[in-house]
Amino acid sequence: MSTFPAAGRFTAQPAKKTPIFWAKALGFVFIVAIAAAFVGKYVFHYYLNYNQATYTDPVAGEANYWAMRGWLLMHITGGMVAVLTGPWQFWTGFRSRFYRIHRWMGRVFLGSVAVGSAGAFSLAVSTTNGWAFGFALFVMASAWVTCAGMAYYAILKRRVAIHKDWMLRAYVVTFGFVTFRILSDYGPTSHLQPDNDKGISIAWTCWVVPLMIVEVIQQLRHMRSPAPSA
Repeated sequence: MSTFPAAGRFTAQPAKKTPIFWAKALGFVFIVAIAAAFVGKYVFHYYLNYNQATYTDPVAGEANYWAMRGWLLMHITGGMVAVLTGPWQFWTGFRSRFYRIHRWMGRVFLGSVAVGSAGAFSLAVSTTNGWAFGFALFVMASAWVTCAGMAYYAILKRRVAIHKDWMLRAYVVTFGFVTFRILSDYGPTSHLQPDNDKGISIAWTCWVVPLMIVEVIQQLRHMRSPAPSA
């Protein structure tokens, strides 16, 4: 059937939603939901209960974060903003329709990583859970700020494709703080013993393994794309 009406003007057919579109949409909703649940369970109580008891966990043997509450608040505030704003950077429809908002949200994300990583570095070097755990957190914070810094540098050079790749890596590391809590508090990994070994192992696993998986997928996509002509 012709798509040209009697007046002679073309009638655009609505684009069909492919299975890939719905898979991406479902993934977006899932990531945002998990991030929001994480913030609600593990972050808000530090703001709602601003007292020494909330910032201290003597049963677990953790540091008295009340003495370092400034650094802790920097870390959790920066991480909270980054984990909630990051997914919107990868929504193609949002980026194309609201490009100016996309750019500002990107700036907010990168700034939040800078603030959150500053707090993370301080907490890592002052932890009472041992140098191995502190070193794992220090390297994670280093990867966090490095990926975000590379994304920022790439967009300054107008290398949009490279910028997208590094933004994805930055968010994978950002989400590592969420993954850490999931692995530590839920499922089979939450029962691993001893606790110190569990914490060290999860501190590496929560971002290294997801980053490796995403990197393999990204490189496979690049290799399957048409090669540039010589």
